[in-house]
Amino acid sequence: MSEHALTASAQRDREYALHPYVDPKVGPMPFVVTRGEGIRIWDEQGREFIDAMAGLWCASLGFSNERLALAAYKQMQELPFYHCFTGKTHMPLIDLSQRLIELAPAPMGKVLLANSGSEANDTAIKLIWYYNNALGRTQKKKIIGRHRGYHGITLAAASVTGQVVNHQGFDVPFERFLHVQAPDFYHNGLLGETEEQYADRCAKELEDLIAAEGADTIAAMFMEPITGGGGVLVPPRTYYDKIQAVLRRHDILVVADEVICGFGRTGSYWGCQTMGITPDILTCAKALSAGFQPISAILISQKLADGIAEGTHAIGTFGHGYTYSGHPVPAAVALETLRIYDEMNLVEHTSRVGGYMQAELRRRFGEHPLVGNIRGVGLVAGLELVDDKALRKNFAPSMKVGAQMVALCEQQGLIVRGCPNDTIALSPPLIITEAEIDVVLNKFAIGLDQLTQRLR
Repeated sequence: MSEHALTASAQRDREYALHPYVDPKVGPMPFVVTRGEGIRIWDEQGREFIDAMAGLWCASLGFSNERLALAAYKQMQELPFYHCFTGKTHMPLIDLSQRLIELAPAPMGKVLLANSGSEANDTAIKLIWYYNNALGRTQKKKIIGRHRGYHGITLAAASVTGQVVNHQGFDVPFERFLHVQAPDFYHNGLLGETEEQYADRCAKELEDLIAAEGADTIAAMFMEPITGGGGVLVPPRTYYDKIQAVLRRHDILVVADEVICGFGRTGSYWGCQTMGITPDILTCAKALSAGFQPISAILISQKLADGIAEGTHAIGTFGHGYTYSGHPVPAAVALETLRIYDEMNLVEHTSRVGGYMQAELRRRFGEHPLVGNIRGVGLVAGLELVDDKALRKNFAPSMKVGAQMVALCEQQGLIVRGCPNDTIALSPPLIITEAEIDVVLNKFAIGLDQLTQRLR
């Protein structure tokens, strides 16, 4: 669509809205979405798209679900808002907190609700600092993240995030935040090195960092079970066993960011279960409400809950909370979402359909000259496009090959996402069927063929 063909609503968007992840001087042109049904959305020109990214990794039940709409409506009629400050509460908050404790992949003590993944991770950092202050460990405050990891864009969450684009111009990361390498065996593994040997090197890098900084200064390490926005990185075999052993040895908390991986995405209920992580803190959001309402949660171990309680008793009150923490409408929608997951036998479904998607991706694109690496488990995958497959050499960033592929897929009515190193991410709604996956991959294949012709 040419510049002069902008619709009136798109023109107003250009005039008034500042969008995330957009260069406001050069575009792209506004994409005005008007409705959704199942795994599909439509724009204001009536064009149909399969959204193979579930929005932003979150629309697990697609873009139309009457039960979730009715759950929100019913709650708005009964109690449209109340807060949870000074001991106030309500049944959706109570029921959801209990259900999350029951579902947790490791024993947890308390739940604190918030409104987004960024808020959840920012809150986790505050709780970690608060906990160590309560124990008198006032120097044990540093937080370790990983390069290419993503944990949100509030100030502390952006600091533990390991992506340059989230740091530049924002004066982050703050002090107290450290980073180790991304668990990217495809690029970081040495010639002849096994995955297990690479995991040993990652563990040694972490051990060396802790030794250099002092274990008594490091509080926690954040990890996505599978890195999402950083390029769908699946850590190598034994990686988490070795990383967690180092952290436990130095009394450093394990924080699992399940914002993308949680609720079936990886073929297990939690990414922690897929990857073998035993967290002290777990954060979740996105699929918690299937993207229908903004809500997130922080689950903390009983050990942390007890320490926080002691520190709070000494101070006299717990000086943290958000106006919309545990808002009854999102909490009610989240509860209904979890019921739907139970009824659809979520883990069996995503394991079966996700296994089909992974197998078909490798069968259809594993030998393609532009596809250097295919990564993923369950219903999340990344295909890294490369200039030289034998040398694992990426294209020059100036070529914007990933962005070209995203645009070509959109021309076929398919929404995918470009990630670092020209990795194309797929994270479709969990309700997708094998037949719909075939349609997605057919459209993707056309886009890839067109990209190949353009580049070669």
